[in-house]
Amino acid sequence: MSGRTPLLGGRGNTVTIVGESLEYVRVGDEGTRSTFRFCPRCGATVYYTLEGHPAFVAIPVGAFADPEFPAPTFSVYEERMHSWVNMPAGIEHMA
Repeated sequence: MSGRTPLLGGRGNTVTIVGESLEYVRVGDEGTRSTFRFCPRCGATVYYTLEGHPAFVAIPVGAFADPEFPAPTFSVYEERMHSWVNMPAGIEHMA
């Protein structure tokens, strides 16, 4: 989970991407490029990849239609999260 979007992250070889998507590249504070793939019909982010980490794929949890999806266990970028976002108890925090 980031301070903004709950994400499921995994190795690209454990994920199968099917269907068309469009790309948007965002350059982060440190100059790293993230390539976001989004639905060409509704505009929702479907997944993204990070420059320098070709085996990693991040998928927004909201892309899954599963109300029983497990709660996050790891959190990053909390310094950027909105004041109304609360992290689950016992979550691991990136230092």
